[in-house]
Formats: sequence, structure tokens, C-alpha cells
Amino acid sequence: MCVIAHYIDANFVLKKKIISFKVVKYPHTKEAIEEAFSRCLTEWGIKRKLFTITLDNAANNTGAVNNFLETQDHGLMLEGVDFHVRCCAHILNIVAQDGTQHIDVSVEKIRDLFRHVNSSGGRIQAFNTLATNKGLPEKAGLFLDIKTRWNSTFQMLVEAIKYRGVLNSYASENGEVTLNAKEWTNVEVICDFLKAFEEATNAVSADRKPTSQHFLHMVLCIRNTLRDPQWKVNEDMHKLSISMGSKFDKYWNETKLNVALVIALVLDPRKKEDYLEFFFEKYCENYAESEKAMDGVSKSMKSYYQLYEEKVKRSSEYLVSREASINVGSPVLGKRKLEEEFAQYRSRRRNFQPRSELDAYLEENFIESENFEILTWWKLNAEKYPVFSAMDRDFLVVPLSTVSSESAFSCGGRILGDTRASLKPHALEALVCGKDCLIKVPSNEDQRSKFRSLMVDWEPKAVNHGNTL
Repeated sequence: MCVIAHYIDANFVLKKKIISFKVVKYPHTKEAIEEAFSRCLTEWGIKRKLFTITLDNAANNTGAVNNFLETQDHGLMLEGVDFHVRCCAHILNIVAQDGTQHIDVSVEKIRDLFRHVNSSGGRIQAFNTLATNKGLPEKAGLFLDIKTRWNSTFQMLVEAIKYRGVLNSYASENGEVTLNAKEWTNVEVICDFLKAFEEATNAVSADRKPTSQHFLHMVLCIRNTLRDPQWKVNEDMHKLSISMGSKFDKYWNETKLNVALVIALVLDPRKKEDYLEFFFEKYCENYAESEKAMDGVSKSMKSYYQLYEEKVKRSSEYLVSREASINVGSPVLGKRKLEEEFAQYRSRRRNFQPRSELDAYLEENFIESENFEILTWWKLNAEKYPVFSAMDRDFLVVPLSTVSSESAFSCGGRILGDTRASLKPHALEALVCGKDCLIKVPSNEDQRSKFRSLMVDWEPKAVNHGNTL
């Protein structure tokens, strides 16, 4: 099991740290997963500091989350109603896999042809000769897809379209089966259709910048693609869009959207509630459903806002009381207190109907910029909107996919391979976590140089002892 913590620090910089990479004994039941996850949180002392958890749609993962909510003293806001975030990349993969099963004939012909070309160096050389004659770059090998990953199939089809003329010539010269004109047209349509899913998958796979505020826009783009009649040009495409649309609605209809991700869009000052209303008007079947959805989100947002308002107030009171205890009787402190009271008095005199921070934020107009960075904007406006800036550090950090964990497993597979299989679990965890926490931390060249010098001075004997490492 890989557990990764995502958080935004006081300087509004998004951080990602692997905090656990441990063996979970088989069978991987919901109880086993929940127990291992809870142990990790207890070791780090963060069990009551969680906001959401992002997992794929496996039944044992869902069961583990339910167990955690029911049995643990979690301290989650609103009893953890939005705690479980389902991996968007996984859902997109499920939706696309349901559709691509209707295009097996065309895809299988391309797959067989690619496999034939890749089978020997002589065939690749013959292929490259034809490619050079047609003004296309040579290939060390054609991209062969993995059937369980639809985006690899998409990439294979894109390459096939690029080398369409070369593949036709190669098949004719070598007696291989190739696609006819109609099948090539279908492949082009399929590629254009799946491009929306490819772009969405790339967007949600980022883990070094906020992605949660893009969730609703991504979902709306996919839904419009599935319902656009221009794609239903033949029976195969019609079946493909119907199949994918059915699976899409299973996970992302208007009643199954995670409200935390919906509120994250409101925290984008370029969109706020205007885009939210636009979204529900296009997403819901009628005006009544749209109004109901908006009311539900508004109530949830006010509930969250009140909790964060109390949290910020307690934090402010603690700082003031701490400062007062340190500076008892200080004339400077008394002068500062009077200045603050006068500022509040003047504000009350000028605003007979003072607006809350919530109303002020939602009503204020913002100027868009080309190179807009949402965390930079909130850092600059943290004093103006203290409650919303506190919300921002939780809502905008929610990862939309489990790609970070999958990358960690890939790293672990490279460390513990066939030729390096004697590492103990704790040593493997140390290497994986150390790589993530140490190598990626430096943000400037001076820090990198310092880290490189430390690595040069690292004694080889330390590597031989797991405890030292």
C-alpha cells in the first residue's frame, strides 16, 4: 500500500509526500486496507487532520473508507460526507474501455500489422525505407498498445493514422492484411472522439499543481462529447457513444458529484458561482433539477464556510491571547488594540449593512490574466479573504487521480526487480520515500548543488544498514 499526503503549505505551495509504502498481507480485504491505512495515519499523527482521500473504484477500497468513517475517531468535517473522492483517471478508463470494445475489428488489424513490423529488425528497416520515401521520420519500433489501457490504444491509432500510407504500402508488398478506406475513416473518427478523453486524463493526472477546480469543466466536456450527435456517423460509433454514456452516468450524474470538488470550482476566482449555474443548466434535464442542485451546493458551501470561519476565529483568538500574554501591559500593544477598534468602528459607520466575506467574494468581479496561477492569487489575497484562503488550502489540494500512487509503485518496481530482489520491505520503503521526500524538494540550483554534495559525501556503509538508511 502506498499512502501519499497532499497539502498546501503556508506559502500556498502544493506539496506531495509519500508517507508510507508498506506490504499489506493477503487477502486484501476492506478490513486489512482500513487497518493499514489507519496505522499509517496514527504513526504520523494526522488521523484528525484529513479532508479527503482519493482511491480507485475497487469494492474493497470503498468498503475500507466506510469502515474508517464508521469505526475511527476521524474528526472529519460534516461527518466525512465528501471524504471519498473516486479517481477520475480510473473512471475515464472504465468509460473508454466500455466504448473501445465496439471497435475491435479495425483496431485488431492495426495491432496485427504493428506486431508484424516489430517482429524483426529487417521488417522495421523495410518499413523505415517506405517512411523515408514518403517524407516521414523513421521509427525504432511502432507503438504497440496494452489492451487494458485504452489511452495506449488511442496512441497506437494516432500513430497508425500518421503512417497510414506507409502501412498500406508495406502490407501490399508483404502480403499482410490492412484496413480498407471505410475502416481508415472510422479510425480517424474514433481518434477525434477519444481525444477529449485523452486530454481529460492528462489534466487529472497532474500532481504538482491544483486540479480539483477543473473537475466540473472536465466532466461537462466529456458529457457533451458523448451526447454530441455529430459523432454518431455509423452503427459502431453509435454503439460506442451509447455504451460510454451509460457508464458515464453511472459515476457522474448530477446526484453523484462529490460536493467538495464542486465547491473547489467556486474557489476559482475566474468562475465562481456563475460557472456553477452554467454547469447545472447544461447538466440537468430541466430547470427544477438545476435549481435543486444549486440549492444543495449553496447549503453545503455555507456549512463548510461556517466551520472554517470558526476555525479561523479560534486561530486568531489564540494568536491574540498569546501575544497579550507575552506583552502584558505593553503601551505598543494598547495602541495597536485601539487602532484595530477604531478601524472596526469606522467600518461599521460606513457600511450600515456589512457583507460577510462569503458575499464579498462571490459578488466581487475579477480581472482575468493570461498567466493566471490560482495559488498565487490566493496567496496575494489571503489577508482580504482569510476564511476562503483557509478553505482554499483544503479544497484545491484534492487530487483527482491516483496517478501519484501508481508512479510510486513503478518506482518501487524499478528498485526491487529481478536482479535486486533481496531488499527487505522497510528498506524498500526507505528508498521510495527518501527519493520522493529528498530529491524532489530542492527548488533552486543552490539547493540542488548542496544536495548533490551531500550525496557525494554519503558513506557506502550506510547503505548496508536498513536502520541507518
